[in-house]
Amino acid sequence: MNDCIKISVIGRDGNKQDIEIPTDMGLNLMEGLKINELPVEGTCGGMAMCASCHVFVHSKDLISLERNEDEQAMLDDTEGVEDNSRLTCQIPISPELDGAIIELAPLSDSEDGQDDW
Repeated sequence: MNDCIKISVIGRDGNKQDIEIPTDMGLNLMEGLKINELPVEGTCGGMAMCASCHVFVHSKDLISLERNEDEQAMLDDTEGVEDNSRLTCQIPISPELDGAIIELAPLSDSEDGQDDW
């Protein structure tokens, strides 16, 4: 793929996978994970209303930990939130994210039945 970034994703099983996401399509990180067939549900369609795309950011120098009001409100009501938690639907894909490392957050009780990856 041309005009792509590479991101490392640590799955719920601890395995790491490198993926490519195009930067020229106006995607957010949730959409990039989904097109790479990773188990991120995105139930609300990217509106920061469900937290099914919750991740932990391990590359704070590449992905901002600043959250907008809607994202913060959703994370306030989510299990297992840490200081480096973000909703991938709220992270626009840009060249600056190249080389970032994220980890899929554990599934909440309401999301059981999904693939553990």
